Amino acid sequence: MRAYELMVILNPEVEDKAVEPTLTKFLEVVTKDNGTVDNVDIWGRRKLAYEIQKKSEGIYAVVNFTSTPETAAELDRVLNLNESVMRTKIIRPEDQQISSK
Repeated sequence: MRAYELMVILNPEVEDKAVEPTLTKFLEVVTKDNGTVDNVDIWGRRKLAYEIQKKSEGIYAVVNFTSTPETAAELDRVLNLNESVMRTKIIRPEDQQISSK
């Protein structure tokens, strides 16, 4: 199991009250495969740096989760198939280990 961070930008036409249930539905891919969702941080509507799909704003969310690499790839695939998802990015945060001398 590895720690991952997911940044997702949703279509601004998605209602604010529907954002969390929508993310929860996608994150079932992680929980069904014995992964854990550690934190879901919904940033809300933000102006985009450049237009995506002729839209100038989007709903941002950051999710920290733990899963296998295969599950992370499947989550990315499922997100990219949905029309309400404009962009995704999954990264593995660097391990911040402090070396003792």
